[in-house]
Amino acid sequence: MREIVLDTETTGLEPAEGHRIVEIGAVELFNHVPTGRNYHQYINPQRAMPAEAFEVHGLGDDFLRDKPVFAEIAQDFMEFIGPDSRLVIHNAAFDMKFLNAELSWLNLPLLPNDRAIDTVAIARRKFPGSPASLDALCRRFGVDNSAREKHGALLDSEILAEVYLELVGGRQPDFGLSTGPVTSSGPSQADTWRPRPRSAQLPPRVTDQEAAAHAAFVEKLGEKALWKKFG
Repeated sequence: MREIVLDTETTGLEPAEGHRIVEIGAVELFNHVPTGRNYHQYINPQRAMPAEAFEVHGLGDDFLRDKPVFAEIAQDFMEFIGPDSRLVIHNAAFDMKFLNAELSWLNLPLLPNDRAIDTVAIARRKFPGSPASLDALCRRFGVDNSAREKHGALLDSEILAEVYLELVGGRQPDFGLSTGPVTSSGPSQADTWRPRPRSAQLPPRVTDQEAAAHAAFVEKLGEKALWKKFG
């Protein structure tokens, strides 16, 4: 199962107001284990960075001026996430809104919202009433976020990958036995599967000779042998 832990940084809160993505970071997981494959890209938003956005991200106009625009990196980004990998995102609605806005401006296919696993929704369901920010979840799980002085897409993705693995039960929560994806809305079909009784018992695999040898062995143990008590 391939998953992409993803984060974006933007110039503001609403693409409808002309705000754009300035950074994308992503980390690849396979069966809940980081593969070491990452994606990271700064993007020229083609608009001035508001002062409040600079305070959050530390990315200024001079730094972003020579970076590629989204149209130049869109294909590489889409190839990295692939056509069907689940996207693990903290507050998924925000990032998906911006990604789909950028794709729509290029007349490219949009990302279905049901591809996203929202770690905020998972955290609120698992710890109702508790803070669900990334920093709060790092404190809860003991994830080191000391390098997070500014919001950075790749660093936040790496931290979120650790938090996500804790939220779903650790690096290998099902020892690779489950083939279904974890979703923010509930367990997958594989998570809810339970074995049913067999319609007919399996035939015994003990031969007559082995059964006779076992009976002779039990006979030597005397009347207090457990096999004689319980049959």
